Amino acid sequence: MITVRNAQDRGYADHGWLQSYHTFSFADYYDPRFMGFRSLRVINEDRVAVGKGFGLHPHNDMEIISYVVSGALEHKDSMGSHEIMQAGEVQRISAGSGIMHSEYCGSKDEPVHFLQIWIMPDEQNVRPEYAQASFSDIEPDSMVLIASKTARYNSIAIHQDADVYAAKLKEGGVINHDVARGRGVWIQMIEGELSINNEKTIYTGDGAAIENVDHLMLVASKDTHFLLFDLK
Repeated sequence: MITVRNAQDRGYADHGWLQSYHTFSFADYYDPRFMGFRSLRVINEDRVAVGKGFGLHPHNDMEIISYVVSGALEHKDSMGSHEIMQAGEVQRISAGSGIMHSEYCGSKDEPVHFLQIWIMPDEQNVRPEYAQASFSDIEPDSMVLIASKTARYNSIAIHQDADVYAAKLKEGGVINHDVARGRGVWIQMIEGELSINNEKTIYTGDGAAIENVDHLMLVASKDTHFLLFDLK
């Protein structure tokens, strides 16, 4: 079963310096139908203006992944990490027992566009950790594992049985993905147009919840960029 979450139906917050679309309930946006999908709790598509950002604030017991689409994202935290991420780079914070961090636009010339993702951990009160890696060299018509429980294929380790992929397809490109029994998939579109098993087509900003399917054939009708979450 494939259920589409249309981009225009997402929650939206305009703070002037921040435009944020909420796929699931978040902050002042609440919809009991969209509280997350399996262990996936938050997908926010954020655009932050030059010189602006999220001041120092706390998190605990959450796996927080940031995926930079364009621009640069500056990160500081209470563990002493201070990094600036460029497009295609991924950051993971295992908030665990507690962390303070801030996120700002890291460019003086352009806003930063990124996806903020929260995944509920399978362990509580772990030691906070920070990791960062670049996946900017994704080959056309391929899907790269960027985060996983086991850190296989040079992905970033997270405290949950969840595989997170980034994919880019050229027009007409095809990706096939097998889904193990009992698992579900969420696809979050960043840009483009994607057919799922010749049943549903999703577009820029859309999401799709996929259950009780053992194989996915994903076909791009134009150049397409998306994230795929394979979840227990």
